[in-house]
Amino acid sequence: MEWKKSHRLYKRACELIPGGVNSPVRAFRAVGGNPVFIDRAKGSKIYDVDGNAYIDYVLSWGPLILGHSHPKVVNSLKKAAEKGTSYGAPTPLEIELAELVLKVYPSMDKIRMVNSGTEATMSAIRVARGFTGRDKIIKFEGCYHGHADGLLVKAGSGATTFGVPDSPGVPKSYAKNTITLPFNDTAALHSVIKNEWKSVACVIIEPVVGNIGCVLPKPGFLESLRKLTKKFGIVLIFDEVMTGFRVAFGGAQAYYGIRPDMTCLGKVIGGGLPVGAYGGKKEIMSMVSPEGPVYQAGTLSGNPLAMTAGIETLRILSGKNIYKKLESTGALLEEGLADAARKAGVKTRFYRAGTMFCTYFTDTDVIDYKTAKTSDTARFSRFFSAIIKRGIYIAPSQFEAGFISLAHTEKDIEKTVKAAYESLVEIK
Repeated sequence: MEWKKSHRLYKRACELIPGGVNSPVRAFRAVGGNPVFIDRAKGSKIYDVDGNAYIDYVLSWGPLILGHSHPKVVNSLKKAAEKGTSYGAPTPLEIELAELVLKVYPSMDKIRMVNSGTEATMSAIRVARGFTGRDKIIKFEGCYHGHADGLLVKAGSGATTFGVPDSPGVPKSYAKNTITLPFNDTAALHSVIKNEWKSVACVIIEPVVGNIGCVLPKPGFLESLRKLTKKFGIVLIFDEVMTGFRVAFGGAQAYYGIRPDMTCLGKVIGGGLPVGAYGGKKEIMSMVSPEGPVYQAGTLSGNPLAMTAGIETLRILSGKNIYKKLESTGALLEEGLADAARKAGVKTRFYRAGTMFCTYFTDTDVIDYKTAKTSDTARFSRFFSAIIKRGIYIAPSQFEAGFISLAHTEKDIEKTVKAAYESLVEIK
């Protein structure tokens, strides 16, 4: 494959945009080389400006569970756009999407639409603080909840210490209110909550960690988390921006049978357009302005285009046997990639939760951030370079989840597995 046009565009973009991209991982820094610039997409495929076609497992980082440019979504958007793109005023569409989401997520009595996952998580935390009157939050290593200051925090010197800023520009005073713990470590969680509960407003967690690949919760971990937070009056927030409608129709909370106090959503409920949402119990959401004193606002929140795409997407997802088909495709990919690694003699660990997945280049069981970091990132980079040349587009980082869609076919999976095997043999 040749990427002459992409290379020229990247050079031009670097003169205008920091790093030449509008979100860091797109720069391909983790895998070397220059990013591919996309021209169009349809179904399971994306096409770059040089005319190369790829089977896409990034899917705009998750939202395109129906595949690219689904005709029903596109047609609905055309009709909506003709009526206006934004009003800054209430529309019936907001009510319709809210009703669809709340029906699937019974843990939420009320929901507020926003424009991104970052907005959803930072707003949910603000509401939790207002509801409890406490300031501190607990998060987990490897869980990404957006780029708000109080969430760009890494672990301190020990498993139960307060965090330190993970980015220049984040005041230390922000980090002092954030406690960072290892994912899947029930003992550390119990110790911190026992000692700090009087000042802890909430625990926020990705129930399946999607920002260090795909890390599954150990049996009993989420149950212990729910039990402890309930006992000490701490608001439990499930960040399902990534897992919502992807792990299962009702998200990770439905799959694992855990009912959080608040939920953050995004990705799928916008059908590929910018969107986010947070919701929860009535008594908590009554704190949100104008009903309550906790302020949050957004001019484009609930805009008709995002609502329309979300409504159409959820209607399709609610159809008969939709998730059965998704699960079948996911299982086929899982079996194929695991088999390819065995035949190639390359040690990997593959994890999947519904339509999310990740192959780690390690022989260690991945249960948290520390074990995820045992992955051979140099080998992954070589694998990425080999497989993209074979027409398979995966996330340009070892520590990002991959996704499948309804548009992926058995033929797509067969081609992907063949390309993976050839790539693994090449880099061995």
